[in-house]
Amino acid sequence: MDDLIARVREVLVTTPERWERLAESVDIALLQRRPAPGEWSVLECLQHLLDTETGAFAVRVDALLAGRDFSSFDPDAAGSKPEPSADPAALARRFEAARVRSLVTFDTVTPADLERTARHPELGVVAMREMLNEWVAHDLMHTVQAERALMQPFVAGSGKWRHYFADHDVEPVVS
Repeated sequence: MDDLIARVREVLVTTPERWERLAESVDIALLQRRPAPGEWSVLECLQHLLDTETGAFAVRVDALLAGRDFSSFDPDAAGSKPEPSADPAALARRFEAARVRSLVTFDTVTPADLERTARHPELGVVAMREMLNEWVAHDLMHTVQAERALMQPFVAGSGKWRHYFADHDVEPVVS
């Protein structure tokens, strides 16, 4: 991808705004609703993004820039669960503040840094280029995951149109 740094930044700056809009606009019951047992709700996806923002991505950029290896990020061990009484808008603002801090670090990355490498305990040698791609893919994946969770009650209630959502329906209708 040409101009990877610019493309990565373009996506990273949009993610907090998307989450703030969801958190401020959608009823808390929908944000807390898990689409299926064992799957994350919208708020759990947002909490995970906040956890990785503060514990994984900027830390990895720093390590790669300094020529240091870094540890894995285990969301089950290092992550936290949103409190049932958590204010979604406040959680989204915390994510935005963390992202702003991460972008300060990200903005020091130069094209020459894209080939810097470090050792990841599970993946072996990884490059800055790969990690930046992973950061954006991770942002988008959990945003899509949250939107899929949010759409479930609407999919279930769409009657004769439900089959159009088969690829996203956690309880597909068998005809």
